[in-house]
This record gives sequence, structure tokens and C-alpha cells, in this order.
Amino acid sequence: MTKIRSMLTDQSNGEEPERRGDERSEAPRSGGSSPFERVPAPASPDPEVPAHHARRRFTTAYKLEILRKADACTRHGELGALLRKEGLYSSHLITWRQQRERGLTPKRRGRKAVPVHPEMKKLEQENRRLTMRLKKAEALLDFQKKLSSLLQIPLIPFESDEVD
Repeated sequence: MTKIRSMLTDQSNGEEPERRGDERSEAPRSGGSSPFERVPAPASPDPEVPAHHARRRFTTAYKLEILRKADACTRHGELGALLRKEGLYSSHLITWRQQRERGLTPKRRGRKAVPVHPEMKKLEQENRRLTMRLKKAEALLDFQKKLSSLLQIPLIPFESDEVD
């Protein structure tokens, strides 16, 4: 037990442990540190770069604010300094100015609303209702034909107003 304690104290002092006859002897490691005191290597940053950069999105309020600041630039180089500071391109200003002329409004997400005229909506409802009535009438006529053939009752042909 005392031998183990002495080995532990020898190791804690930074000295090499005692070697036995059949163990291989190695040269002490460079750097002056004990082989038992290992400092973990600092974590290196992830070298992988994403394939696609996330696209920037600008709010309407931000666009209007930048356009206001750009319009206030009067001296030479002020506009370029503003664009560099904000990380923008001159093409952004051109596009945003065109959008402002057309009425720069916040975009709505989701499906586009389809304008429906009230008359069109009523006609579509009427069309669906009449289609259902026609299907029911055709089903009744088919039933009458089958019943008359089973009961062997002759049907009187119906004179229609339609021209064939």
C-alpha cells in the first residue's frame, strides 16, 4: 500500500513514474510538462461553410427609413458611406425607389386573395344547386326504367321540348 502511495506522490510531483525492468523506456516529452498533465487542445471553429447563404429580408419600415436617409444625402460620398455602413448595394435603392413609386406596402404571406364578384358567386351556387337537382332527376329516371322493365309495364315516351 505504501508503494502505491509513493508512486502516486512521485507522479503528482511531475516526475516520471518508476519503471520496471521489462518496460520500455521513452525519452521525456518536450514542452516541460508531465505526461500525466494533459491540457485539452482548444476547440477549433467548424471549417464547413454552408452551401447557400441565407437571403436577407428587409421590412417595409427599414426600406422607407433607408430611402429617407438616402434622399437626405447631399454631399459627395455621403450616399456611398450610408450604403457601406448598412451593407447595401445601389441596386437596392433603385428597386426600393421603384417600389415606393408603386406604393411600398408590407407583403402579405400565404395565398393570394382571388377577387370574387358577388354576382359570380351567386351564379356558381345556382349552378351547383341545379347540377345536384339534375343528378337526382337522372337517378329517378333510371330507377323508373328499371322498375318498369322488372314489372313489365310499358313506358309512354315523353315528348321533350328540346331539339335532338
